[in-house]
Amino acid sequence: MLKESLFYAKILLFGEYGIIQDSMGLSIPYNSYKGSLKFNQTLEGDTLTSNEHLQLFGSYLADLKSSGDLLFNFDVDKFNIDIAEGMCFDSSIPQGFGVGSSGALVAAIYNRYAVDKIDFNTKPSSKQITSLKTIFGQMESYFHGKSSGLDPLICYLNLPVLIKSKERMGTVGLPSNNATGKGAIFLINSGQPGKTEPMVNIFMEKMKQEGFRNMLKQEFKKYNDACIQAFLKRDIVPLFSNIKALSSLALKNFSPMIPSVFHKLWKEGIESNAYYLKLCGSGGGGYFLGFTQDLDEAQKRLKDYPLEVVFTF
Repeated sequence: MLKESLFYAKILLFGEYGIIQDSMGLSIPYNSYKGSLKFNQTLEGDTLTSNEHLQLFGSYLADLKSSGDLLFNFDVDKFNIDIAEGMCFDSSIPQGFGVGSSGALVAAIYNRYAVDKIDFNTKPSSKQITSLKTIFGQMESYFHGKSSGLDPLICYLNLPVLIKSKERMGTVGLPSNNATGKGAIFLINSGQPGKTEPMVNIFMEKMKQEGFRNMLKQEFKKYNDACIQAFLKRDIVPLFSNIKALSSLALKNFSPMIPSVFHKLWKEGIESNAYYLKLCGSGGGGYFLGFTQDLDEAQKRLKDYPLEVVFTF
C-alpha cells in the first residue's frame, strides 16, 4: 500500500532567471495546491495520461542510471512495478503556471524511489540542500531542458529557501502575515499556460548579448537582492521602491516572457504606483506576481483578472 506523501506548490518570490547569474533568490511553499502519488485500479483520462508520463520519466531516469550518470540511486524495479499496478500523480497544481507542477512530481518520485535519500524530515544541512538541488536539477531537466532544481527543492522541503549564491543556500524564516494589512503579494492569472523550455531558450539567446549580461549582473541583481533583504526585514519603503525598479527592468528586458496583453497592465501599474507586476517563474503565461500597498485599489484596476493573495503586509 502506498503511504501518501503530499507535495505542495511553490512560488519563487524573487530571483527568476537572475539565480542563473548568481543573484539571490527567495522561494516559498504555496499550500493552496498539492500533489501525491496514488494508485488507480482503472486508468482512464487524466490518470492514464499521468501513468504514461510516469513511464516515460522513469525510462529517462533508468537510462541515466544505466549510463552511470544519474546523481542518486534510483530503485528502477520498484518504480516499474508500481507503474504496472496503476500508479499516477494526482495533482491540483496547474501545469504551465509557474507554481511547481513538475517540481512536486520530481519531489514525490525522489521521496519514494531514491535509495538512501536525504530525508526532508531530518532538517537537511546547507550542504545536503545544495546536493538535493543538484539532483533535482538533473531530474527536472527532463521536463524543461534545463533546470536549476530549485522548484523541486522547495516542493520537497516545504520550507522557504533563501539562495545566497549557487553554492550557498538554506531555509529561512519569513515575516509573519498581517491578516488585516492593506498591502499584499498576489498571483494574477494570465489565463493561459506558459511553457518553460521556450522561455529559457529565449533567455539563453539573450545571454549572448553583452548588454543583457551586464544588465543582469548590475541592475537586476542590485534590485532583486535589495527586494529580498527588505522583504525579510519587512522594510516596506525600500521593498516597494526596489520592486518598482525591478518591474520596470522586466518590462524592458524580459518583454518576450510577458504576454502582449499584459504589457499595458504592467505599464499602468508602474505609472499609477497602484501595483507592480513581476515574473513568477519563467513567464510566457501562467501566473504573474503582483505587489501592492493597497489591495482594494489593485483589485479595482485588475478587475478582469482573478487574483490569489499569497501574503499580506
